[in-house]
Amino acid sequence: MIVVSLLATAGLAYAQDADPAMNAGDDATPSISGPFDLERSVQRALEFNPSMTAIRAQLKGAGYGTRSALGSFGPALGGSYGYTYYDREYTYSGKENDWVGSVNLTQPVFKGFNLLATWQKASLNEESTEASLTNVELSLVESVQSNFLSLLKARMDVKSAEDSVARLESQLKVTSAFYEVGLRPKSEVLDAEVDLATSKQDLLKAQNNVSTQEAQLNTLLNIPIETPVEYIGELKYVPFSLGLKDCLTRAYAHRPDLLIGQKSVEISQKDVTIAQSSFYPSVDATWDYVNRGDDPGLGGGGSYSHRQSEYWTAGVSASMTLFEWGHDYYDTKQYEETVKQLEAELENTRLNAGFEVKRSLLNIQEAADRITVADKSVAAAEEAYRMAVARYQAQVGTNTDVLNAQERLTASEAQLSQAMADYGTAVSALYVAMGEKNLGLKEAK
Repeated sequence: MIVVSLLATAGLAYAQDADPAMNAGDDATPSISGPFDLERSVQRALEFNPSMTAIRAQLKGAGYGTRSALGSFGPALGGSYGYTYYDREYTYSGKENDWVGSVNLTQPVFKGFNLLATWQKASLNEESTEASLTNVELSLVESVQSNFLSLLKARMDVKSAEDSVARLESQLKVTSAFYEVGLRPKSEVLDAEVDLATSKQDLLKAQNNVSTQEAQLNTLLNIPIETPVEYIGELKYVPFSLGLKDCLTRAYAHRPDLLIGQKSVEISQKDVTIAQSSFYPSVDATWDYVNRGDDPGLGGGGSYSHRQSEYWTAGVSASMTLFEWGHDYYDTKQYEETVKQLEAELENTRLNAGFEVKRSLLNIQEAADRITVADKSVAAAEEAYRMAVARYQAQVGTNTDVLNAQERLTASEAQLSQAMADYGTAVSALYVAMGEKNLGLKEAK
């Protein structure tokens, strides 16, 4: 039967595209064995962090939205089949029973630019989502790099605390030996013991901080929290030679939030066009096929004549709403104001982008200067401690001098490790502010 065949054809489903990422088996998952340096850690996070999985799904959905909007340009095929009982003989068939099957094909001809604007809006939304994916990547890169640098600093703090404990243990032995032969009072032994206990507590805190940072990195890299991972690397100074003008140029060209803002303005402009479509007529072309009879099979029409039982029609129709009490007019005005709002927000985003670049550059310079000062401070503190120990052992200095020198040395080492970590963090923040991914924080080009 013609009606049944057409309806069956219309009901066929299109096969959806397969997602390689979703279909990848366990073999596609890289091994977590071996050492993880900064670059490998960032690469794994970009591939397996749940936030990346979420934004990729969002991007894929936006792609389907674009296809859906494009499909609105094509014809729509529908059909119906039904039964009607009349309490008297029907005029055309002379029967009370009337069975009707029909197929309808509708092709949009003109919708006041609504279809075009809707498709363009969906395409812009897909492009905006692509920029959002880059934005999520940058945020994740900065987060992993910041935590990795914090881990390296925590390890330096552990080393400094271990050295401090070793120095205080040595000093306690010397002080105890002097006390036993009556050269020093008991109070100096007690002071050395208190400082040693405090230093051991600082060591425990530093070791706990290392474990915490490792757990945080495991979380960011989507590695089971209980899995031991060998994170390797050390804080180092990598010169940054780009000037403010170059950084701003790269930021304005690459930052995804600026692209997202631009796409938001363009999407809002398409909303204006969609709202204005109500000012135009809507034109559709239609084709209908009808088959009717006095039995469910519609075979031959039954009591109907051939002309009455089976026929088709084709036509064009236009419709337009002439007056809606200002609804369509003010709806358009609302979207026009939204465009102005988003344009102002885009300009504000651009200003903030420039500020973030400038701030990061200043932080880099500050941290670099602090590294230079801290290097000299550590060298001076080491020499001061050596001299204090020598004076004490020669009985021309005091235990307090040694303990104070030891405390200053530990503080200088902490300042150096903090400056090194702050420098790396500032460099990472600057690359993010420029919209660029420098996975291993290598020297700028």
